[in-house]
Amino acid sequence: MVSLPSELLNALPDDVQLERSRYRADPLADNTVSRILGPWPTTPAERKQQQQRLAAVTRLFTTWQDNQSLVDWRPQATDLPPDVAQALADYVREGQKLPEWADVARVQLAESLFMEHGVLSCILLFCASLPECYVVPDLAAVLQTTSQLTAHTEYRVRATAAMVFPVMTDEGLMGEHGSGIAQILKVRLIHATIRYQILHGSPQAVLGIQSATGSIAATPGVQADTNMYQALSCMGWDFKERGLPCNQEELAYTLLTFSYVFMRGLRKLGVQLRPLDEDAYLHAWNVVGHILGVERALMADSMEEAAVLFERLQTRGRKRQIRPDARPALAKALINTMSAALPGWITSSFPQLMTQHLCGPVTSQDLGLRSRVPWLVETAFRALLATVQGLAGLWPGSSSMNSPLHKLGRSVMAKLLLDQTKPLQLPGTLQDRIKNVLDHWDRHMKRKN
Repeated sequence: MVSLPSELLNALPDDVQLERSRYRADPLADNTVSRILGPWPTTPAERKQQQQRLAAVTRLFTTWQDNQSLVDWRPQATDLPPDVAQALADYVREGQKLPEWADVARVQLAESLFMEHGVLSCILLFCASLPECYVVPDLAAVLQTTSQLTAHTEYRVRATAAMVFPVMTDEGLMGEHGSGIAQILKVRLIHATIRYQILHGSPQAVLGIQSATGSIAATPGVQADTNMYQALSCMGWDFKERGLPCNQEELAYTLLTFSYVFMRGLRKLGVQLRPLDEDAYLHAWNVVGHILGVERALMADSMEEAAVLFERLQTRGRKRQIRPDARPALAKALINTMSAALPGWITSSFPQLMTQHLCGPVTSQDLGLRSRVPWLVETAFRALLATVQGLAGLWPGSSSMNSPLHKLGRSVMAKLLLDQTKPLQLPGTLQDRIKNVLDHWDRHMKRKN
């Protein structure tokens, strides 16, 4: 347990404030989706019209290539009704605004840290950030439904990369040629669409109507090949127990998995960064959180604050158990996907062992990561880990310690992110960005060796 001065501890949201945040979502994005889709459809013709509008909006996402493309953006599609076009234009105009407290220098420092630590950055995302996302049962249940993750894990992995790389590579957030803001706005609108589908309407309208019953009944007999939005509309929801889907508390927790959990992972691997560096990384992701619709009061500005807030959020999330428990299946699918991308039977168990090391025993138990590995495999992993931590101790703050993990991490990245036969094909511009990043890390490793 982290100890904080009383004034800082009191500044963080307490349980009462966090409980209230479960019933708040994202007015800007929710209002936009409501304007696009209208009231919940009651006839096949209305459902078809909604699907057509969703498809047209999704096609427009391809025009959001970089941050500069959002300036004075207006949809050009002729098949889009004027009211939908105006809703999207309003959303882009408001959503792209950076907060007044955004610090360009700190964001650039965070981007350089991500690049400096090479493929280790991706190992931390896939073996720490994503697994910690699964710990909260509510989040796990929605994640399982949105991407049918146990069957199509690579979709979630690639979707994560599609947001993280544009954000954390050079000038991703603050530069006109970066694409971080464009990508975040897509994710924000997807979150609002998920809420709309689960709740059968906008959160504002549904909360008032459903307050008497407190729940939306699930629809039984959903087919395995049902598309994502159909599956969401059939899953049911209990407001009293679960608040709103993708609510502010869950968004704040997810934000910390990409900022605090990432920095915590570097510490566990022996990387010694300055507090200035760690705070800059948190700051960059707080800027991301602002664009994603996370309330400022639910953000942490230091590792100490983040540790306390993360523990509070995770403890609260763990208490709300959902049956059946989706977490072990999600974790198993993620581990198996990473293992399949590694060469040889020894290294194929490394993702599980790395996840257990980075996330700790309690989270590992939540995720069902209890299977034993052969002693030779565990010995090889411990030797690799000791080498990584030893190099980090000899050269604090240096990426020299990445060398033992570079080949393994690169293999996972290339197979999961660059293969265009996989689910969710990444845009060509993002593919080029990932290739450039890999080339940068390859050249860096050659210089180190």
